[in-house]
Amino acid sequence: MALALERQAHRGPDDGRMAVRGEAVIGHRRLSIIDLAGSPQPMSDSTERYTLAFNGEIYNYAALRAGLADRWAFRTDGDTEVLLAGLCLEGAVFLERLEGMWAVALWDAERRELFLSRDRMGKKPLYVRELCGGGLACASELPSLQVLCPESWHEDLDSTADYLRYGYYMPGRTAWAGVREILPGHWARWSPDGRLVESPYWQLRVGRAPSDPATARAQLRQVFIDAVERRLVADVEVGAFLSGGIDSTLVCAVVRSVLDRPLKTFTIGFAEKAFDERIYAQRAAELLGTDHYAERLDAWREEALEGLLLDHVGQPFGDSSLLPTALVSQVASRHVKVSLSGDGGDELFSGYQRYQARSILRWYTRLPQGLRHLAESAIRALPEPMAHHSRSVLKKAHLFVDVVERQADETPYFAPLLYGRRAMARLAPDLLDRGHPPPAIPEQTRPDDIERMMLADALVYLPQDILLKVDRASMAHALEARAPFLDRAVVELAFSLPRPWHRRGIAGKRMLRETFADLLPDWLWQRRKQGFGVPIHAWFRGPLGERLLALAKADREGPIDAHALATLLDEHRGLRQDHGLRLWALYSYLSWRGQRA
Repeated sequence: MALALERQAHRGPDDGRMAVRGEAVIGHRRLSIIDLAGSPQPMSDSTERYTLAFNGEIYNYAALRAGLADRWAFRTDGDTEVLLAGLCLEGAVFLERLEGMWAVALWDAERRELFLSRDRMGKKPLYVRELCGGGLACASELPSLQVLCPESWHEDLDSTADYLRYGYYMPGRTAWAGVREILPGHWARWSPDGRLVESPYWQLRVGRAPSDPATARAQLRQVFIDAVERRLVADVEVGAFLSGGIDSTLVCAVVRSVLDRPLKTFTIGFAEKAFDERIYAQRAAELLGTDHYAERLDAWREEALEGLLLDHVGQPFGDSSLLPTALVSQVASRHVKVSLSGDGGDELFSGYQRYQARSILRWYTRLPQGLRHLAESAIRALPEPMAHHSRSVLKKAHLFVDVVERQADETPYFAPLLYGRRAMARLAPDLLDRGHPPPAIPEQTRPDDIERMMLADALVYLPQDILLKVDRASMAHALEARAPFLDRAVVELAFSLPRPWHRRGIAGKRMLRETFADLLPDWLWQRRKQGFGVPIHAWFRGPLGERLLALAKADREGPIDAHALATLLDEHRGLRQDHGLRLWALYSYLSWRGQRA
């Protein structure tokens, strides 16, 4: 246990302790945010029947504490004991009252039972492995779990097939056979004489919409301001990531213009101008009056990414913005211990370009097949620009043709594909028919393909990619990231709204724009969506391409066809097609396999 705690000391450098309760050993690393001098963990009740280890924050702990005070003699001032008291007194039903982010392990020494839980949207991680000898191990990160139970670990090739298709693993799955994650919005129980039993305490449902858009706007304004204010609860200074896009700037505008709080903000940029948002972040910071800090990522660093994979993620990860997210977290960690983010805004309020593409696709598929074929052939005959999609109409046209080609493979939609069936047949033929069943998406009362995409992105892409990335990258530098858009009230209201309230024609975020028009300037609302893009197209035309080829050549036992990979790289280097995202996913996978060797 001591070695496992040391392996994830970065998540909690302020304190590290263990408790032995019969056959159970519970460990915890603490990042002190609330009740700095108190609330040590693991924390037990007065009888030592229950012992809690908790990673995260409960934002409404003060109100919950008031409701428990007549049944519990509190000894500390933080949220940890409130969570312990609530679970001891009320059991799993107490989770329904929590607003926050958490991964929880509670040991009941009398019943010899372990209770586990994860927050609704999956902001905090919790991995488990049932052991051959009848035990169970759990941890916040996979590398720590490997230290806890070093017995043989094997790659799950069904999960590898999922990863190559999507760039991340399906909910509840990992790269490793027999190693799983507790699902978001679930609790689980385990005892030595039984198996791990998991059950949901919350599921996203599409509810009844407010009576009219004006009422919806009033509700949204209030619940979002409340969500931001809740995430300022801390006994340390809270800062914010600021990209100069709508979501992060809106969070900062609420802090500065509505709540009138001082704020430090942080951004990261690139030497390549098409991917560099620092000028927009600086304009937003000057407008809002924040204390702003910015740095630039000039080049890919092999040791940085491979260190993140080995020491923090513990499995392949196909999102190349992991590196800059880690760097902006490092910048922020020099000044604050908590940073707000705009994560979730695109999924909840229809901001992604793929929703726009699906809107165009409805019209496009009505055209005669011959005309469509002619248009697609003409676009493919032109080399795909390596520029960011926000700067090139031809780049957008190529991306749209990709969407058209993937349409059959992505129907019904639950995640955007990196490699469709034809590409998988060339790249990894042994994995073509492997993979796990897609997760269930809630039934909708208003069937709509874009609404389904938003739901799937919120329940699959968001936790498996965005939130995993932000958690590992920020906690690698002992920085806690908080996401106001993922407040329960905001999430449930957003998904109760009819799709036309979110999107007019091909333009998204209509509800955000109409609700908060007074907080942000017109130039920001009118900015072309950029996202946290990374100039990997250029990196793979340089030394990173050679590194990828070397990794493929060295991995003789793996499922990737080295010749097919080399062909992809040649097309990319020859500027015929931008395979940057696909190559990055392969680089991450082969790096991970190389580290395991």
